[in-house]
Order: sequence, then C-alpha cells, then structure tokens
Amino acid sequence: MDDVSAVAYYREVIETLQLGGVHFLVGGTYSLEKHAGIQRSTKDLDLFLRRESIERASRSLSARGFDVDLAHPHWLAKAVRDGRQVDLIFAGGNGLVQVDEEWFTHGVPDVVVDLPVQLCPAEEMIWSKSFVMERERFDGADVLHIIRESAERLDWQRLLRRFDIHAGVLLAHLYLFRFAYPSEARRIPRWVLDAARQQSEGTGPALGRLCRGTLLSRSQYLKDVTDWGYLDARLPPTGSMTREQIAEWTAEIVDPEADDSL
Repeated sequence: MDDVSAVAYYREVIETLQLGGVHFLVGGTYSLEKHAGIQRSTKDLDLFLRRESIERASRSLSARGFDVDLAHPHWLAKAVRDGRQVDLIFAGGNGLVQVDEEWFTHGVPDVVVDLPVQLCPAEEMIWSKSFVMERERFDGADVLHIIRESAERLDWQRLLRRFDIHAGVLLAHLYLFRFAYPSEARRIPRWVLDAARQQSEGTGPALGRLCRGTLLSRSQYLKDVTDWGYLDARLPPTGSMTREQIAEWTAEIVDPEADDSL
C-alpha cells in the first residue's frame, strides 16, 4: 500500500467513525510514535473502543462499503475493504485487558492524517502490551521504549492499579528496563518497584494449581492446561473468557508444536 492511498484510507475510516458519533482512540504505530519516539510503517489501523461501541462502528463502516466481522467476540472486530483492514479492538486477546471509560478520560489529543483524534494513553499501552509474549510476537521492547520516552510523565499509581494482582508482569518489565538501560534505572521510582512487588506477593498458592502463562501466550502454555492439570487463568474466577472463546482462539494457532529449533 503506497503512502497516498494509505492516508486516504485512514482518513476515510476516521471521518466515517467521527461522523457516526463513534468514540475511539488511535493506537498502534501512531501511539507508539507519540509515547516511545519510534516510527514504523503500518499496513493497517488499530482503533480502540469500548465493547458497546462496536455495533455503532459496524453500522457506520458497513454503510461505506466495509465488510465488518466480529473476528473474535471476546476482543476484536475487523473492517475490511479492497484488501485493506482496520482493527477495532475492545479488549486484549487474553480477555484480561478491557477498554473502558478511563482510556478515554486520559486519551492524548493529537493529529493523525490531518484529522484531530485522541491517541491511547501511554499507561494503557503499557498495560496491554505487557501481556503480549508469544513466540512470534513479543511487545516487551515496546513497553521498555515507552518507559524510556515517557517515564517522568507516567501515572505510576494508575498503572499499578491497572495491573492489580498481575503486577508481577509489570515488575518483570521494570527489571528488564533496568537491565536494558542501566544508566536510566533511576527514572523508575523505587516506590513503584516496591509497590509492584508487594501487589504481586501472596497471589500464588492461594489460587490453587493455576497457570497464568496463558495470559501471556495463547500457545506456549497449552500443555500446562491440557496435559499437566493446571487451571487456565483465562477462565473464571480468575479470568473472563469462556471455554468456547478459548477453543476458538486456540484453533487459530498455526502449529504450537512446530519449529523448536530456536
């Protein structure tokens, strides 16, 4: 897709949703450039919206010739036309991260393809990206780059609240940051490390024989929950996904056992 056609396509999508009264945030490449100082080319547009806004967004885009499909009912819809795609994201693939009103309260005003929009907040980007640890995709570098660029502007209290009992995942990224950038380590307040450690303590044995690895990767911990007798943290009471949703999400894995050479 050349730059001219990409800009025209993105403008049409954004204008269509704005005219339709759909509230959304622009994520992906555009938010990453804002919060991490990194520019990337992109072949699609990532828009974040509340789950209850999906129907209105679908009506607005369908009227303009987009084929809108609720690709994964627990987190993602896709709008496609002429081989181009926009992702309508309302949750994380693990069912844990949900787009709620607070995303919009802290949205960052900006201009994308010459149109006024709001970008996803840095804190919510860290929250959502921290759980992406697949073999084929790991967003840890994005998390570290956002912290490197935005540490002094981050609302650490809100970030800790977002992670809640899963603060151990945040703590892991914070220690990776200190490893990757030893000269920048002091930019993470000591009280944040202490709070993340405290939040993550005492959330293990009391939960039973639980595997929370499935919150990080949909493929790499399948044996744990299918053969080794661990409980899947994506299921209630610890998660929000149904067995049917997990089965559908798992079925799209190409081959979790393939290529063990790396």
